[in-house]
Amino acid sequence: MSQSTSLQYEAPWPVYAMDWCKTWAPGQIRARAAFRLALSSYTEDYRNRLAIIGLQDERSLVDDELHEGYSDFVLLAETMHGYPATKLQWQPLSSATFAWAVKPATTELLATTGDALRIWDFTYDGEQKPSSFVGRHPTTAGYHLGQRVALSGSKVPTTASSGAPLTSFSWNTILPSHIVTSSIDTTCTVWDINTSTAITQLIAHDREVYDVAWLPGSTEVFTSVGADGSLRLFDLRSLEHSTILYEASTVRAKESAKATSPQTRPVSTPLLRIAFNPSDSHYIATFHADSTEVQILDMRSPGAPVVELKGHRAQVNAIGWGKQDSMLATAGDDSQILVWDLSQQSLASPRHHGSSRLPSSPRPDSKRRILTDPVLAYTAPTEVNNFAWSPPLPQMGVPSSGAVIAGGEWLAMALGKTVKVLRV
Repeated sequence: MSQSTSLQYEAPWPVYAMDWCKTWAPGQIRARAAFRLALSSYTEDYRNRLAIIGLQDERSLVDDELHEGYSDFVLLAETMHGYPATKLQWQPLSSATFAWAVKPATTELLATTGDALRIWDFTYDGEQKPSSFVGRHPTTAGYHLGQRVALSGSKVPTTASSGAPLTSFSWNTILPSHIVTSSIDTTCTVWDINTSTAITQLIAHDREVYDVAWLPGSTEVFTSVGADGSLRLFDLRSLEHSTILYEASTVRAKESAKATSPQTRPVSTPLLRIAFNPSDSHYIATFHADSTEVQILDMRSPGAPVVELKGHRAQVNAIGWGKQDSMLATAGDDSQILVWDLSQQSLASPRHHGSSRLPSSPRPDSKRRILTDPVLAYTAPTEVNNFAWSPPLPQMGVPSSGAVIAGGEWLAMALGKTVKVLRV
């Protein structure tokens, strides 16, 4: 029996922030328990929504035409969010065994940023009962989504926003009680969500901070990027100084020195997003504002990219690594989502331009690699605003059909009001 390669959901509002659940639904072992997505809307008002959707019928995984013309997903729970969420994330896998102060076994946590860092409880307390209400998206009973706490720049629990807007956050996968946020007020704040308190707050950049990420495997080190065009590394054990790993303005100024006068060289080129390779945390992906290119940096050889990805024809909107095999996805306004193989074996291939291989140990004279050919490409009907990788899913059985679904990873992408989910 053939297996589906794509699924779809039609939301009642434009989708921006999204994430794929990291753990199966508590007490459930069926395939659809792994196919749950958190979504948030993007509208320029205070009426934005946060929603959880789940697979409506497991047979969708083996029959592309089962719900032709209809959504493959069903709304599980929904709530108000106020201002648009700048980022959304499910609890990391380690949360399931962490000693939380208050967290029932049937509750999963989500986090969002916007006007504040908000922690949400998603609880399942009964059997699914598909709604027969006509004229709205179907929902299922037994699920509840509610806010646990909102944390703002005031460093204390609050129910209303009182600090500067937050641009992004990173949830520590080793110590799930710790979240670091970035803000337009130039600061980064490390929160303990178990006690709803701020551990530390520091001035991280000269201008707005746009993104932040924990070093994989670390509870002390994180990096950030911002409007000043720098990528910086911080260690909570030594906050007196930071390490600048990359400065976009310096690199671009040097590259354009022969073609431009000093007066026309860019003062700063903002960096918008940052993402660590989970298979090799030495490598970081980032991109500039309004750029069609993505830079790959090696923390052991800071200062300039070791790889540049040049495949998009319009500005890049999002980047993200899969959990296996050093696969990086990039999405942009050219309606494309591209998947790049950045494994050592692939980069050694002569089909790529530049030096013969990505060095396993950094060298000051190593050449920058230019990659123009992704291993996978999908062209959407509209701009790709954001996307989310699934965790690696195991082989799963579909009892109603007797079929077995191959394991692997999926990509969910935001295309206006449509969420498209593809098997990678």
